[in-house]
Amino acid sequence: MNTLKNSVQLIGNLGKDVELVKFENGNQLAKMSLATNEYYRNKEGEKVEETQWHNIVAWGKKAEVMAKLLKKGSEIAIQGKLTHRTFEDKEGMTKYFTEVVVHDFLKITNLGEGDESKNKDGE
Repeated sequence: MNTLKNSVQLIGNLGKDVELVKFENGNQLAKMSLATNEYYRNKEGEKVEETQWHNIVAWGKKAEVMAKLLKKGSEIAIQGKLTHRTFEDKEGMTKYFTEVVVHDFLKITNLGEGDESKNKDGE
């Protein structure tokens, strides 16, 4: 049950290409935004689409693989954990961020290639 304490699963589409950051110590960080859509009917019976945007990060080999395989619009499934961080901007204001740190991911679409690719821990 410990794995349920902080577990997130999302399926959505990338809003832009993966940004890969390489650090001097050799570690790598992938940053991306994921859109998830929900649909419902309003009072008038009209179908309404609501989009939520999620900040996604991955580290190490997984970050490198995600940057190589994923592009803007890719549909992916991710499993990870929520993290929160803060920092102070140039004006001295505290900024708050909530991110999902990826443990596993599955590439659902290949943007026109038509097949599925499973990617777990860089495999």
